[in-house]
Amino acid sequence: MTRIVFAGGGTGGHLYPGIAIARALVRARPSIEPYFIGALRGIERDVLPRTGFQHLLLDLHPLYRRDFWHNWRTVAGAAGAWRRVGRMVREERPALVVGTGGYAAGLMLAYAVVHRIPIVQQAGDSVPGLTARFFSRWSRQVYLNFPEAARALHPYDPHALIDTGAPIEPPTAPRPDRLAARVQWGFPTSGGRALLIYGGSQGSLAMNRVVAEWIDRGLPEQLYVIWATGRATYEQFKHCEGARVRVRDYISPMAEAYAAADLAVARAGAMTTAELFAWGIPAVLVPLPSAAADHQTTNAVTLEQAGAALHIPQSQFTVERLDGTIRRLLEQPAELDRLARGAAARARPDAAETIAAQILALLDAR
Repeated sequence: MTRIVFAGGGTGGHLYPGIAIARALVRARPSIEPYFIGALRGIERDVLPRTGFQHLLLDLHPLYRRDFWHNWRTVAGAAGAWRRVGRMVREERPALVVGTGGYAAGLMLAYAVVHRIPIVQQAGDSVPGLTARFFSRWSRQVYLNFPEAARALHPYDPHALIDTGAPIEPPTAPRPDRLAARVQWGFPTSGGRALLIYGGSQGSLAMNRVVAEWIDRGLPEQLYVIWATGRATYEQFKHCEGARVRVRDYISPMAEAYAAADLAVARAGAMTTAELFAWGIPAVLVPLPSAAADHQTTNAVTLEQAGAALHIPQSQFTVERLDGTIRRLLEQPAELDRLARGAAARARPDAAETIAAQILALLDAR
């Protein structure tokens, strides 16, 4: 068996890419043994136990830029985590470490660099995060979701930057029938459109408040809504469930919603947009304004300029703006089709397999 460590997490955008790559590696070469390093306080605490992959969750914390006095937690957690990672490596030295971003990746990548374990990275956003930028100089390869990210990364070898797209679990082949998927959600098989709304893996209170008021005022006719609120606020909005609205705290697997959707309103995270595009779903993107370096806004602007989505800043995401945008798209099928073609053109559903092939070639070359 060949152990490959995946380091990253905190949010779904930093965890699910690693899971997709790990599964692609095992499919290609069953002797690969993925091992995940993550944070106790991240989404990986709930997700990794269901994957069947070995994992180690550590007391890791981000850098507290605003409440800097809390950084003692970051230092103390890192010291203990370094020792635990050392024990894991002594038990079985990995052939490679794959960093997928976020504060949960930094410590493992640092340990690998110090102990001369090769590293590669998967850079998720059009503006790479601090971890991706810092460790790019030691990375054998960096796999880019957005080719625009290359300008912020400085590897030792410029050929190490590889435009692969985002590693996702691709739609099944053949794809689920859209009308059959509507039946699963309790919607009619003919007429109307289905709208998927979700604010990332943890939901968005700001988006949810606007959506709830929009539903209360009255949806456009023949519009059906699948709305994932996030677990933290589900109780606050579950009363919005109705004949044309399905309210869920969390949707897993997302394929059930993607298969039924004709369009979406969502955050502008790299994994969210990659999955929507792989399914050919036109999207209205509402970036998370507090994202590091405001990278979601850059993602949304980049994708709007590419004709793959529409962009509404959160400060302008009002009931009136949401209602007007959705009604315009419903009344102009040609515009909806244009966005769907733009989304499909940006799609890279085989990215996980592409990255797995690159990693296996690196291992074989060694």
